[in-house]
Amino acid sequence: MAKASILGVQTDAQTFNQAVNQLQSWASDSQGRYVCTCPVYTLMMCRENPTVMQAVNGADMVTADGMPVVWVQRRRGNPQAERVYGPDVMEALLAQTATTDIKHYFWGGLPGVADTLVQRMQTQHPSLKVAGIYSPPVSSVGDKPDPEVVERLNDSGADVIWVGLGSPKQDIWMMRYRPALRAPLLIGVGAAFDMLAGVKSQAPSWMQRSGLEWVFRLAQEPRRLGRRYLVYNPLFVWHVLKEGI
Repeated sequence: MAKASILGVQTDAQTFNQAVNQLQSWASDSQGRYVCTCPVYTLMMCRENPTVMQAVNGADMVTADGMPVVWVQRRRGNPQAERVYGPDVMEALLAQTATTDIKHYFWGGLPGVADTLVQRMQTQHPSLKVAGIYSPPVSSVGDKPDPEVVERLNDSGADVIWVGLGSPKQDIWMMRYRPALRAPLLIGVGAAFDMLAGVKSQAPSWMQRSGLEWVFRLAQEPRRLGRRYLVYNPLFVWHVLKEGI
């Protein structure tokens, strides 16, 4: 995979299909890996917090979750780069593995969200194998893995653990727990749980393609997302321009 360094983060410049096919291969491998889906906000958190930077740069794949990240990748010599967006990745990989022996665990979301997500996915893919569903209490990520969490996830026999804790929390969680878990693959997918469960609406495709998804999401949750988009988006542009495109 081609790498594109953006604000010190080593992102993967790849097509969507390349990413999903690689993830399916990793899900059947014995080597433990984790994947960060990386929008502008995560890149900015990496810049502000060394622990987040360590977690994201320690991942085996760092996808361009937002179009601004894709545009920078392309400007830096990677014309093949495409958006590899958490909800789309989840839908595609669940579809591709539904008729295989790969088992999925859904870790995250508010109570009931993951259950609804799984019901929807199993309606579309009746052969989908689910190792477990759990909505953990809202809390900070500890310095060491919780033995009860490790036991729960390892006993499930999961091959893929979908981590929906929101970034950058999910990125730090995967870094902390990766050495203790037997599942071959952890994938942090942020709001994919809410979106695929129908709890939150996704922006129209044209807004996603044109990099205006943030406007749609800001209109939905102005208080929660105001700082993320109105402060960090302009800062991202400023720092990228300083770095040189």
